[in-house]
This record gives sequence, C-alpha cells and structure tokens, in this order.
Amino acid sequence: MDAVPFIHIELLEPRELPAAPAIVVFTSQHAAEALPAIDPEWKVFCIEGATRQLVEKRMRGKVAGTASSAEELAKVIIASNPGERVVFFCGNLRRQELPALLRQAGLVVEERVVYRTILTPQRVDREYHGIAFFSPSGVESFFLANPVNAATIYFAIGPTTAAAIKARTGSEAIIASKPDKEILINELITHFKI
Repeated sequence: MDAVPFIHIELLEPRELPAAPAIVVFTSQHAAEALPAIDPEWKVFCIEGATRQLVEKRMRGKVAGTASSAEELAKVIIASNPGERVVFFCGNLRRQELPALLRQAGLVVEERVVYRTILTPQRVDREYHGIAFFSPSGVESFFLANPVNAATIYFAIGPTTAAAIKARTGSEAIIASKPDKEILINELITHFKI
C-alpha cells in the first residue's frame, strides 16, 4: 500500500470571523483546521466523519446538523430554517452544490475561502488493484497524469468524490460507509483481504 499525495493544502489566515450569533458551514476538515479553536455562539453545520470530529473539537462540541454529502447537508440546513444568512468556510476549489442549493432556498451565502487546494499531478508508474481517493480534487489531479485502468477498483471517501471518479473513469466507486479516511482505508483492506 502506498500513500501518494496529489494535492497540497495551504491554510490561509481567515478574514474577520462572523460575529455571534451566526450560521456557519464546513464541508471540509481543512476549513475547520484554518480557524482558531474558538467557543463561538455559532449554529454549526458540517459533513460527518473526520470533519465533524474536528469541528466538534475546535468549536467546543457545537454542531447543529450533519450529513454525509454537501447536497444532503444543504437539505439539513434548509430544513432547520436557520435564518437569512449562512457563512460557508471553504477552499478555493469548493464544489457548487451546497451554495447553489442554499441560494435556491433564498439564503444569502457568504463564502469565506480559508484554504487553498493546489493540484500536484504526478505520474504513477505501477498498476494498483485499488486506489482510494479522499476528494474530488485528488481525483482530478490523479487523472491529469495517469490513464484510466479498467481493472482498477476505485474507492471514494464520499458520494461527491465517487461522482468525480465516475466522470473520469466511467466506473462506479466503492464509497466509504462514513466520510472518514480511516474507515475508507479499512474498507479497502477488507475488500482485498489484506
């Protein structure tokens, strides 16, 4: 098993943090890492798994709602009727689903870019039986330098990453039961009986 990075994350200094109370959203643990550990009076929504764990640690356990994908998280936020304005802490390559759905529901979405994803494509000279991807950006970067191999089984941290794999390969990916790196690796190990 090899770990090869296809993206580099650069945390940015967050601009002024929203005053309390506020509705805030995290779809990436990198966004949570970019903020100082604080005890705000925020209503926090985030993706499940490692992102939720980090948000709970950094925000003193205050999570109002979670989901396994950005699209599902948007539905949870809309159903909670949070108010008119949502602050979305995100990266420069964030996906459109969550802010688009929130705006369609009439919410004002203030996006705060707190990390930068830098693609680092590199050629892999060996064939793997399975490849695990932890983000759509990782999928994009990998396939910029490597061809699709029909015999490879692809694994995805979540449904959005699985959709990126399918778009690049035409293949369905095995999706982690929860969006957590350790769970995904364990599912890969179980699949191949390593």
